[in-house]
Amino acid sequence: MPDSALRRGLRRPRTMIGLCIVAVCVLLGLLAPVLSPHSPMDQSFDALQRLSLAHPLGTDELGRDLLARVLYGIRVDVVVAVFAIPLGAIAGCALGMLSANNRWYGTLLQRSFDLMLAFTALVMGMLVAALIGTGTPAVVVTVALVNVPLFGRITRSAVMTQLSRDYAVAAEVLGVSRGRLMLRHILPNSVDALIVQAALSFSMAVFIEGAMSFVGIGVRPPNPSLGATLKASINFLGQTPAYSIAPMVVVTLLVLGFTLISDGLNQALLKR
Repeated sequence: MPDSALRRGLRRPRTMIGLCIVAVCVLLGLLAPVLSPHSPMDQSFDALQRLSLAHPLGTDELGRDLLARVLYGIRVDVVVAVFAIPLGAIAGCALGMLSANNRWYGTLLQRSFDLMLAFTALVMGMLVAALIGTGTPAVVVTVALVNVPLFGRITRSAVMTQLSRDYAVAAEVLGVSRGRLMLRHILPNSVDALIVQAALSFSMAVFIEGAMSFVGIGVRPPNPSLGATLKASINFLGQTPAYSIAPMVVVTLLVLGFTLISDGLNQALLKR
């Protein structure tokens, strides 16, 4: 992938706007102890308080500061994405390369990918939670598993396309081993689509964490989570609108930001 193409992608207005949105959200999460003097776990008798100087977003039904819980909830989404997506990408890329180099393995892995894609992310999360229990590890494993077939298929398609190119055919004629050819030339030339998918996968990770926590199989209470906060706010929409609006806005901004990044990189790297 030419560096100039990546630079062009990063300079596109959509990409820059997306990067700014994500950077602001992540920075708010990192600065949570500074922006909110309250702990997201501390309970008080000031339940369901409206917006005030002491509690800019009000409090929940247990008197916990909503600003603190939203800010620390951003951290959960970032941690999930940072750990899970590389795991899914590495496993998917390895399986994709293997399927492109061996017809028997390729058929078996493609059918396995089809089976994994047949499960929605939430169903996959339920299965994972049933096997290893609920909590943040279940969310990480689910996000990683959901990304394996996505990266696997993209890698297989890109590798097979590159193997048909003249430089790959010439290298094999000259006696370059298939392993060296794959790692030194094929994979680097196939990375464009993987970068775009990685950006898209970050927005998917935010959705998955929110959905799993919303149905009670994600981050365990009382740990802060955007999805869990949304779930708890359902019964108090009329009393404290900020209870649900704040986490909903943050989730929307994170998803929008990563989607804009993916669109901008897609236009520069795959449609040039």
